[in-house]
Amino acid sequence: MALIIRTAELDLTHQGRRLDQAAAELFPEFSRSRIQQWIRAGSLTLNDTVVQPKQSVQAGDRLSLQADLVDEHVWEARDLPLQWIYEDEQIVVINKPAGLVVHPAAGHADDTLVNALLHRYPELSQVPRAGIVHRLDKETSGLLVVARTLEAHHSLVQQLQQRTVKRGYICVVRGIPPMTGTVNAPIGRHPSHRTRMAVLEEGKVAITHFKIQKNLKTHAVLAISLETGRTHQIRVHMAHLGFPVVGDPMYSGRRRVQTRSQFNNNNPRQNEEALRNFLATFSRQALHAHTLELEHPTLNRTMAWCSPITPDIQKLIAILSNADEA
Repeated sequence: MALIIRTAELDLTHQGRRLDQAAAELFPEFSRSRIQQWIRAGSLTLNDTVVQPKQSVQAGDRLSLQADLVDEHVWEARDLPLQWIYEDEQIVVINKPAGLVVHPAAGHADDTLVNALLHRYPELSQVPRAGIVHRLDKETSGLLVVARTLEAHHSLVQQLQQRTVKRGYICVVRGIPPMTGTVNAPIGRHPSHRTRMAVLEEGKVAITHFKIQKNLKTHAVLAISLETGRTHQIRVHMAHLGFPVVGDPMYSGRRRVQTRSQFNNNNPRQNEEALRNFLATFSRQALHAHTLELEHPTLNRTMAWCSPITPDIQKLIAILSNADEA
């Protein structure tokens, strides 16, 4: 059991909000249900006063949290094969494979990244969300940082809130966007498809920067950096622009191949067939978390890592290059 001590001051963005809503935004490392429990127990106070979770708050109000952190879940530790890029007493950097779920959920109770982390680092049962401070979708591969201590967890969450963590991605999209660009479009839960996200006027701020790394005539390889970390952000933003990520069944519609009348050898039909066959078996979105840069929580220095593009995406690029070159 660990003692959590936090304070925060509310600003105009929280004016008139419920206390539990505002606290969940200011302390995102904790679930809203846990925050509500702490408010009811008097462990999280408003201006040093015990109130109810539905209490309205004002700009300038002060939150004070002092509570024992008790594990909310009983997750099974599992010895799963993972690539550990870096580890010390404070943080771990993992190269997550495509197909691995980050958090236990329905249908994935004991085969997730969290289960693997608890096997290697049992002490993570005392850290919020088992040390996870940001996520990658199940079918997205690449770099992900995990906090091993409460101190590291708090530091990384603050860095993410302040947008100082630099995350770079590589993805393959259908169509050719501008050479460089920025998507500044709010994202929220889709009003009718609750498992999906969408660009919505009332959504949360979401900012994505992109640059063409390779033009494939009918497709493009993009280097992408994020200022914010909304659910499905890259996939939603690129689909919103009309350039969906290849292999994304949720936001790109039916799999289809954009063909050309000429190919780079004397076998255009063979090239087209190879492309169709490969895309038919390419079972995940072509999105890879390529680079990660952050301030180490205790060493007071910037650290950076790079994960090479995975073989399946490399093969996709090679086949698209072969099919798309005139």
